[in-house]
Amino acid sequence: MKKDWQLTEGDFNRFLDWLDPDREKAAQEYERLHHKLIRLLEKRGCHLAEDLADETFNRVIRRLQNAPEGIPGTPAAYLIAVAKNLYLEYLNGQSRTEPLLDPVHSKLLFSDRDEAGDSDDRACECLEHCLKQFSSEDRRLIERYYQDDKRVKIDNRKLLAEELGLSFNALRIRAHRIRDRLRPCLNECLERESDS
Repeated sequence: MKKDWQLTEGDFNRFLDWLDPDREKAAQEYERLHHKLIRLLEKRGCHLAEDLADETFNRVIRRLQNAPEGIPGTPAAYLIAVAKNLYLEYLNGQSRTEPLLDPVHSKLLFSDRDEAGDSDDRACECLEHCLKQFSSEDRRLIERYYQDDKRVKIDNRKLLAEELGLSFNALRIRAHRIRDRLRPCLNECLERESDS
């Protein structure tokens, strides 16, 4: 995926239209397919299942930009095929995605610091350092966006979107942009920590 590509609301709306012309059904299908991709990747032992599922959607959304007539076949089959190919890239160490955190630290936003090891402590300190560079609104958004698991996470994201007066896809875009800004700081800090 091009590094300078940014998900826009228009791109996401085109994707939802491709899933189903009825916006409510499209949103439900999006959630269903997102859960399905995560389960599929987790069953294969992927510890970055959510990141790869998100990247799958990003790649398909980007593909739809160049396919005004849509993509042939069912959305579910196409998304699963893309996810499988992305998983193979991941296995070969050629994945073009950069996770927000490495697998060991992916839950640090909400872990108990007392139970964390030294490595977890350093990563958590890096995350806290980087989050301090964001506005309090962006910090709260990204922390709440990644809070909890499975259905509770989806319900919390819907509630967060309502509280902020955003559509679900606008919230996703906003979180994606914050994560893209957070990632370089976090990677740099983790590198510094590993060098010292």
